[in-house]
Amino acid sequence: MARSTGPSCRLCRRVGEKLFLKGARCLGPKCAVDKRGTPPGMHTLRKRKRKLSDRGLQLREKQKARYIYEVLERQFRRFFKEASKAPGATGETLLQLLERRLDSVVYRLGFAESRAQARQIVHHGHIQVRGRRTDVPSCLVEIGDVISFWEASRDTFFYKALKGNPPSRPVPAWLSLDGDKLEGKVLAMPSRSDIEISINEKAIVEYYAR
Repeated sequence: MARSTGPSCRLCRRVGEKLFLKGARCLGPKCAVDKRGTPPGMHTLRKRKRKLSDRGLQLREKQKARYIYEVLERQFRRFFKEASKAPGATGETLLQLLERRLDSVVYRLGFAESRAQARQIVHHGHIQVRGRRTDVPSCLVEIGDVISFWEASRDTFFYKALKGNPPSRPVPAWLSLDGDKLEGKVLAMPSRSDIEISINEKAIVEYYAR
């Protein structure tokens, strides 16, 4: 399945809640969920009244996680397979792996307004991990990793504007941020309490268990 290239707001309307895919826009009056509040497509009011089956609810939670983390179905299955082999609760481990993606970490550090923007920043080679430049948004960070901007990217307008405006979102406890250097560090693995997104990970496990 290809990554969605349509309007992000349609994804939020599809699942019936805000997924905060467009940063500050989601908090303002232009948010499509607040303005319209119905799923995209024809006859949406009729569709809204239909009660989802257990399978439908499980699918919706899986899709929510995919949309939030900008992950393809094949990638998501790979993360789930890795989580199912690890010790501990599979659902929590899955979310932990998704949070450790480099694009997600760049977003959590406040270097981008959304994960989509963070993905683009990484893909364009503006980020380095432990002094090594990388353009792979899906690479997983480890404890002790230092995330910063590539030296050549520090002359860009984006970097200079970011340095003059500290992030408005709080940085989670498992990360630290040096605002003067625009440099982050991984202090620990993320726990479930650090992941404030509204996802029922148990439903995702049940979806793949069938």
